Amino acid sequence: MKADWIYSTLPINIALGPVSTFVQLYILTLHGSVIDIALATTLFNAVTIPAAIIWGFATDRSERRKPIIVLSYAAVGGTLILFLTARTIYGVDILYSIFSLVSSAAATPLNLLIMETQPKSRWALVFARLSMMSSVGVVVGLLLGVAWGDFLPFTLLVIPLSVLSILSAAMSAVMIKEPGFVFEREMIVMFSRSFFHLFLALPLFFLKLPSLMDFRRFFKGGKSPLTREPVLLYSSIAAFYFASGIFNTSLVPSLYKADVSKSEVFLVSLVSMVVQTISFIYYGKRMNEQNLRQSAVGGLVLRSLSYLAIGVAAFFFVGLPFFAYTTVFYTLAAGLAYAVYYAASNVMVFNTLGRSGQGSALGIYSAFVGFATMVGSFISGFISFYLGFYVTFIVAGLFMASGAGFTYLLSPSNPYLHEDIA
Repeated sequence: MKADWIYSTLPINIALGPVSTFVQLYILTLHGSVIDIALATTLFNAVTIPAAIIWGFATDRSERRKPIIVLSYAAVGGTLILFLTARTIYGVDILYSIFSLVSSAAATPLNLLIMETQPKSRWALVFARLSMMSSVGVVVGLLLGVAWGDFLPFTLLVIPLSVLSILSAAMSAVMIKEPGFVFEREMIVMFSRSFFHLFLALPLFFLKLPSLMDFRRFFKGGKSPLTREPVLLYSSIAAFYFASGIFNTSLVPSLYKADVSKSEVFLVSLVSMVVQTISFIYYGKRMNEQNLRQSAVGGLVLRSLSYLAIGVAAFFFVGLPFFAYTTVFYTLAAGLAYAVYYAASNVMVFNTLGRSGQGSALGIYSAFVGFATMVGSFISGFISFYLGFYVTFIVAGLFMASGAGFTYLLSPSNPYLHEDIA
């Protein structure tokens, strides 16, 4: 059976591509500060956690995939067009949090739909096609931001983005056929490709809510050399998301305050996204040939050094020199280093899940990711406002280096860190 319905995801991914940059620039045009951006981003990340729980349980209770996907895309379109009415920073914050809620709904049903409508022999191919639709869409969306930013009324950018979202909703309603049978969400973590794509789209996945006992048992395992590997791995991932939250929250305002134009701000993200897409394709095909621990450490070290380099640039440069410097090193951090680390770390997480206790393990993982990102975003604005952007980026680089340290401590003899055993 063909999976032509996957093409219906292209317009929505084009629409999603420039939204976070648009929101941050919009807040700045409303005379907001980096603290305002930090609060908006923190709220966005805070909503993502319950959203992952709500939509996960909604997927479990529903035997139909199409309504959730269509509803998500239509709601994204409606939310985006409402930005035209937002005249205050608080209004932007509310809409951005609603956007976080509705945009996360489709990730799980899309993954399940592939597994329910395609023979297992085609899963890898179709998931790769879905990933390509996502990457190409984001690149095109950022390209639209570059073309629009300095040449057309900035707030009107949400009009084509909203139209594209509604187009995806209409295409999905027509092209998606409901499966003859449905899987439980647990199936996603039984196959590495579905696991990888889901976490690339939404790095939060709760099969069950982790209890205090789950966390206590997890951290207690870190005291023993035989069971400390997951603790070190999850600590590394938490450091990664914490540092990324610190850095990414202040990047756009640092460029804007350094007299970099709106189109150039979009261009920084566009270049890094193109390199990231190419890197995912290259390393994704060769990941089983790599030492996952070494690849993860290398990606984290490169990302750390790139953050530190941008911190130095933020102290010395403004305007075109800062734009050029940031484009180069952000491309290394968010393009090459991100792809290498993300591919390696997700294989390691997948391989350490085992056949039992997956719900607890994924709940703890998602809690780590969500909390680390949220806290990193929150403190980023205050560091930048009171100490300067260069301090923020240096702090992010140092925390990213700590993630590399945790990963380096993983036992090189652990077979789960060398190949995908799924």
